[in-house]
Amino acid sequence: MSEKSTTAQKAFGDVAPALAQVTDNVLFDNIWKRPGLKPRDRSLVTITSLISLYRTNELPYHLKLAMENGVTRDEIIEVITHLAFYSGWPTASTALGIARKVFEETSK
Repeated sequence: MSEKSTTAQKAFGDVAPALAQVTDNVLFDNIWKRPGLKPRDRSLVTITSLISLYRTNELPYHLKLAMENGVTRDEIIEVITHLAFYSGWPTASTALGIARKVFEETSK
């Protein structure tokens, strides 16, 4: 396994080292780097999916990654607003609270 401590290794590598390795090697080193979509577009797709599916555990990490990939705060809020009518008000409301916290953390 890599000497580098990745997010996956920090999050669950101690209990599931194989899952951390697959996450790093397949998801982030293969899928995320495919040429068909830019990282910014992949981030928009990912946060949309996470919000719609109510995946609150993964959403903070991917909101931060989306901003690193060039998605603006205003665009994130627009995605959440749009999804209120497609994935439901509760998913949008929850996502707004998570986004607020992420925005506060990233502005420090």
